[in-house]
Amino acid sequence: MNERFAEKMATEQVRVDTRTLADFVSIYCDGHHKDRSRARLASDAATLGVYGRKSHVLCEECAEHLRYAEKRRAFCPRDPKPFCAHCDTHCYRDEERAWQREMMRYSGRRSVLHGHAVDGIKHVIAARKWRREMEQSAAIAAQTEREDL
Repeated sequence: MNERFAEKMATEQVRVDTRTLADFVSIYCDGHHKDRSRARLASDAATLGVYGRKSHVLCEECAEHLRYAEKRRAFCPRDPKPFCAHCDTHCYRDEERAWQREMMRYSGRRSVLHGHAVDGIKHVIAARKWRREMEQSAAIAAQTEREDL
């Protein structure tokens, strides 16, 4: 683990995002990989105490995806960080992005049953706000372009 990662993980919003992501990966792993051998998560974020006393038990595949996502979240170049689905800078590899999309689709709906109802509502509100802002900026850009002609 490097110093920069530890410094980024000390930021409260990064910690919250990482914990939420780990919860979602855990929901996905529980639903898809019950038959696999699973172990307590060993990652740099876990070593730093990001997950507190909560112990995520994941298969090796899901643990590897989560380790990758921890680093991507810590080193996100955007501030404030948008949802990855809404971001124009894709820092995930294509196969990782596809896996994250699948995992989020599965876990998002089930997260309400695992104590993330408030997070889900906040996510919906933020997504609507982002879409509205994008529509407004597109309308302004189109208006400016018409005026330039």
